[in-house]
Amino acid sequence: MLSSIRLKGKIILLFACCLDIFICQDLFSFRRTGEALWCRREKLLHQWTDKVCSGIMGLLKVSVIFLLSLITMTLAEPPGCKIRITDRGLEMLKAETKRFVEGELSNITMPEMRGKEGRFQYTIKDVKITELNLTSDLRFQPDVGLLFEVQNSSITLNFQRRILYWLFYDEGAINASAEGVNIFTVLHLIKDQDGRLKISNITCNAFITKMRARFSGTLGRVYDFIGTLLTTGMRFVLNKQICPALNHAALVLVNQLLETVPVRTEVNSYVGIDYSLLNDPVVTETSLDMDFRGMFYDLKNENDTLVNNAVNPVLREYDRMVYLALSEYFFDSGLYSYFKGGLFQTQIANERMPKDLEMLLRTTYLGKIMMLDPAFMEHPLSLELEVTSPPRSTIKTSGAMVAVNCNVKVLVLPPGKPAVQLSSLTMEGNFNAEVSMKGKRLTIHLELKKFKIFSSESAFESFALIPLQGPLKTMLQISAVPLINNYIKRGVQIPLPDGMDFIEEVVEYHNSHLHCEESDVGEFLYEAADLLSFTIEINPRSALHLHLLEKMKRKGFFCCRKKSSLRPQTTLTV
Repeated sequence: MLSSIRLKGKIILLFACCLDIFICQDLFSFRRTGEALWCRREKLLHQWTDKVCSGIMGLLKVSVIFLLSLITMTLAEPPGCKIRITDRGLEMLKAETKRFVEGELSNITMPEMRGKEGRFQYTIKDVKITELNLTSDLRFQPDVGLLFEVQNSSITLNFQRRILYWLFYDEGAINASAEGVNIFTVLHLIKDQDGRLKISNITCNAFITKMRARFSGTLGRVYDFIGTLLTTGMRFVLNKQICPALNHAALVLVNQLLETVPVRTEVNSYVGIDYSLLNDPVVTETSLDMDFRGMFYDLKNENDTLVNNAVNPVLREYDRMVYLALSEYFFDSGLYSYFKGGLFQTQIANERMPKDLEMLLRTTYLGKIMMLDPAFMEHPLSLELEVTSPPRSTIKTSGAMVAVNCNVKVLVLPPGKPAVQLSSLTMEGNFNAEVSMKGKRLTIHLELKKFKIFSSESAFESFALIPLQGPLKTMLQISAVPLINNYIKRGVQIPLPDGMDFIEEVVEYHNSHLHCEESDVGEFLYEAADLLSFTIEINPRSALHLHLLEKMKRKGFFCCRKKSSLRPQTTLTV
């Protein structure tokens, strides 16, 4: 301790000497008097001290900021499910959005208008929009949501007129056209209190540059001079009707569609799933990212859930239409919930017990049965399987696997008496998990791949169990695994609205990331961080999709090729 203090003192003294030498060299260069040298030395010392203090304070500020950011990142809950919609995916929605807006504008109703111009008295009623020629665009508005814009478009209207001039009365139809129609609409996307995607507000600005009217009837040409008056009023009223119609369409109709996306719903009688948004969607110029909780829970105890310690799934690609990233937590929470719900336990006895396996068990435990009671030789045997800890999933390029640790009890079932335990064994199994998409449902099919059974009590018993490995594995594949697959075959719905379904998929497994290759424009790609990816083809029977495909084909985006199969399908190639 003393030597350490001495060493530090020597270092400080050496540093002071070096500082003095540096200052003296600097001072001698100026060739000043002794008093000036002393002032210069004091000034340099003060400057050096100020710089050191400011440097230390800056370092402390950086450290505090880094610590706060680290704490924030630690406390933030990583998503179990992430969805990205890119501008290429938005491209496919432009035609449908335009058609939706045209439908809403076509339903605009305008009140009856009355007026007087000199000796002319007129009435306009039954206003109908007969044709819409909209040049529209749909794109992302960074940090806000979606932008729908209409520029230099036209609207054709038809309405009835009644005009009284002195004693002359005339009525007929008027065809009017609104030109230079411009609509600027921004949809603000947020996460509501239930964790659902919602349009919170709409910013709308609509104006019509000019409107022309063409009269018909006996005095049609005579009335042309009052056309300016009629079209001015009509343009004013129409301007006031466009934005309210779009506000209703977005805040009511579109939000009703978004409410069909499940947030917290039951999967089956055992578990449910939580798809609530963790934060507001992140909107950039090229994509819309949504982070969902993606957590399963036990219906009997919804508060008993698995803590999410998985990595945040990262999507780095933008060249496909839609991405779905699923972290390992998504599957681990499902396995945990099924474990807590008591699904992973079963008994194999009587007619479910294969005769060959029962004979093999009886031969293996012959000595123990004879020691307990020779009469047990005539009684049936059973196996009780119970998973001792929540299974865990592991994803590699070779596929997805689930590791299971199970306790196996070998029992004798004497009639009218409690079961007698012959042995307690430990089983370790690895299951292949085949993941697929059907409609809007994500399904998993398990298949036993590796199997090991041993006794934790006796090495000799473990050696005697070697002949049981093969028959027990076959028995589990026939009896236990189909039982589990039967419970999970219904799958779980992914958070997509009604009307968006998937027909056929190609599953690819990856480690941590997806190696992107050029994909078909008309496909939806699902990437799972630390998991897998799906490529889902568009339903060719959908009228909307056929319309979009034809439109893109005319623009030269891709060519089509047909696959031969029992069910028609369409594959699009860039």
